[in-house]
Amino acid sequence: MDRKQFNVYLPPDLIKAVKLAALESDQSLSAFVEAALRARLGGAR
Repeated sequence: MDRKQFNVYLPPDLIKAVKLAALESDQSLSAFVEAALRARLGGAR
């Protein structure tokens, strides 16, 4: 699958929480955020 960089600006406390959640789920940050966005968008590809 082709990957591209996607920059977003978020509050520091949210960034910290997302990074911690990714670590706790044993996923990369990119994989964690991708899964969250796909879930929110109903699995759209």
